[in-house]
Formats: sequence, C-alpha cells, structure tokens
Amino acid sequence: MAATRAIELRTEIPGPRSREILERERRAVAAPLIVHVPVVAAEARGATITDVDGNTFVDFAGGVGVMNVGHGHPAVVQAIFEQAERFVHTDFTVVPYELYIELAERLGGLVPISGETRAAFFNAGTEAVENAVKLARLHTGRPGVVAFEGAFHGRTLLSLTMTSKEHPYKTSLGPFAPEVYRAPYPSAYRGPEAREALHALERILETEAPAEQVAAIVFEPQLGEGGFVPASAEFVEGLRRICDEHGIVLVADEVQTGFGRTGRMFAMEHFPVEADLVTIAKSIAGGLPLSGVVGRAEIMDGPHAGAIGGTFIGNPVALAAAIAVLDVFEEERLVERAAAVGDVLRMRMHEWRERWPQVGDVRGLGAMLAIELVHDPGDKTPAPELADAVLEEALGRGLILLKAGTLGNCVRVLCPLTISDGELGEGLDAWEAALVAVLGEGEASLAPTSQ
Repeated sequence: MAATRAIELRTEIPGPRSREILERERRAVAAPLIVHVPVVAAEARGATITDVDGNTFVDFAGGVGVMNVGHGHPAVVQAIFEQAERFVHTDFTVVPYELYIELAERLGGLVPISGETRAAFFNAGTEAVENAVKLARLHTGRPGVVAFEGAFHGRTLLSLTMTSKEHPYKTSLGPFAPEVYRAPYPSAYRGPEAREALHALERILETEAPAEQVAAIVFEPQLGEGGFVPASAEFVEGLRRICDEHGIVLVADEVQTGFGRTGRMFAMEHFPVEADLVTIAKSIAGGLPLSGVVGRAEIMDGPHAGAIGGTFIGNPVALAAAIAVLDVFEEERLVERAAAVGDVLRMRMHEWRERWPQVGDVRGLGAMLAIELVHDPGDKTPAPELADAVLEEALGRGLILLKAGTLGNCVRVLCPLTISDGELGEGLDAWEAALVAVLGEGEASLAPTSQ
C-alpha cells in the first residue's frame, strides 16, 4: 500500500481564492510588506500548510525559522489555551507571574554559559539585540558596537544599523545610530579566511573604534539572512580572545540558530568557548512573539533599576508556550532529530552540487542548510534570478522555500524539526524537480531517493 502523500495540489498555484484575497491585500495592506509566497494560509499542521484553495504544501520556511516544533503542536496549543483562560496580561514588572521565573530558570540551565546566569524577556529578536547592547554598554561604560558583514540583527534603529544588508532593509532610512562599526565575517566559500577576518577586526579596534571604547562585539554563530555562512571554531575562539583582552562583551545572536536548528540546542555549543550574552527569539514560543537575553549574572544584574523593560515583555501566554516548547524538545528529542534531518538534507544537497555546476556551495550546521546558486563555479558570479526561479518552480510542486544571502542567490531550509521522513523526502523531491526545471537535467540523472 502506497504511503499517504503530504503534498496535495488541487488547483493551479496560486489558486483562485488566494488570488482573490491577495488582490484585497494589495488594496488594504501597506505595499512595503512584500508577500513572498503568493498562497494564503488556511491551516497548518506539523510541517505542512494548507491554503484557502485546499492545496497542501510541505513547509521548508517554518515562518522564517519560527516553527521548530512544528505548526500547531498539541502541547503548545494546549499551553496557550490554558494560560489564556487564566490571564493574558498584567505586565511582569507591575504584577509578576511564576511563568517568567520558570522559563528564566530553565533557559539559564540550557544556554552554554558557565556560572550564574540571568534572563530578561522581550517581544522580538530586534528587541533582544538592542537590549543586549544596552546591557553591554551599561556594564562597560562604553558606547561602541562591532557587528559583521552579512549580519542581520533586526529592523529597529540600533539593530538596523548593525544589519549589513542595504537593500531592502536600510535603503533611504538613515541617519543610523552612531558608534556602530562593521568587520568582515569569514566564509570558506567566498572568503576571507578566519585569520584574515580576525586581523581586520583587530585593525578596526586600533584605527576606527578604539578597543577601550567598544562595549560589545555582536555576531551570529551562523549568518542567517547573510546566506547561512557558519563561523569556524578558529574565528569564534579569536573573538573570545579579543573580547577577553579588551574587556569587551561578546554577544551571540542566536535568534535564528537557537532551539535546535543547528543540531545543538544553541549553536554556541559547536565551539569550545562561551559568549557573555545570548539573544534568543523565533522558535522560543512555537509561533508567539517572545524574545530574550540570557547571560552572565554580573552583566545582567549590573544596570540601574528600570534600565530595561517594556509593557508587553514576557507575555504570559507566550511564556506558557515557550515552556511547552522546551518540554517538546525534551520529550521528542528534537535536537537529535535536527541532526538527523540535517544529515538527509546535506546528503541530497551534495548530490545536487555534483549534478549541477550552478550549485556552487552547500553549507550550514545541523538542519540550518543552504545552497548557493552561481552562473559559473569558477568565477562564482551570483545567480539570484536562478534562486527566484527555483522558489517559483518549487511552490508549483508543493514546496515552500525561502531565499537568503546578501547577494540574494542562496536557497535555505528552515523546516520544522518535527518533519516526518516522508514529508522531508517529498520536499526534497519537489526541490530537485524545481532544479531540473530551472537548470536542466544536469551532468547526471539522479533518481529521487524517497518513495
């Protein structure tokens, strides 16, 4: 008996009902809010999304890395329901609640930081990043911040200044925040090497941003929007050394890499050194808005009372969802599952690189993987139009994908870690069929590996 397929396409893509609703969207919603996938969701379960026309897609986007425990996980839904019945809001700093403290305790035991830790919760990743910088500035008494090429840290003023991608995020939005400096991020595919990048950073601390005036170095253990470029151990160890030498706070932005995505609960576990502060968001609460900073107690406790806060920080319904997410990770061993999913993805992607010269690189940690598309593997000329075409062809075959990269030529995977083997195989088959449609049959005709 044939296995039940997850992908089910009943209409053309997009279907008539999606087209009708998106026409209304064009008349009612601000145009800068670009819709990347032209189908309208009706419901989502696990690793699939069904649109208003009854078409069901395998989801390799995961709400941009938010749905690591899958859409509508029963334990998370139940926790949301039960907490919403009890109370929805008090403002923790007015009338506190135990959920906040419980999540702080649990995350303090999970982040790879030795010694005493403290946590503070906010709403979005950008808030976590900005508050991490606040904490670093108050701890050091210094103004400067160093971020990296390819970085994405958010869209509010300070985090947007730290973000590296000019278009579309920063175009015509200056002036930006002062005292933010940019250093190169190493890349095994495009360069520079880790040693060169560290040397450039040290030069910046000598010539542009005096080290004694720098509060924080903020980095992603693997670039997200910047193209899924993983840091090397040499680079991260070098950052730790530089921070130790100059009394700088090292901040690991784990908004996208956290919660099992890289085959570890946090990506910093791949490296033999620790950050001082870790920012978290995205998959922390199963789809509800929640973020946080977890870090060394002496840094987190140092600021004056009221230095950080906000009306909706640590909403109790989101906190309840986050505690349920941690339970799901433990009970379903999702960190191990992420590593297994990553192995399957990586094997298939390497087959594609052998088959098509336009697949210039395969990279990433755990289940946070991407391919980079180029016109020629020799000169590595980026091919963003090929990435666009692959996304369109994949959607027409029932797979939701997203791009990444400052050059717009990477196709990334952020599928739920709860994805079944069958759903994963269907998604990869649809992706491969899209590559065939865009790039041709390639140098070898490799049969799909799923049943």
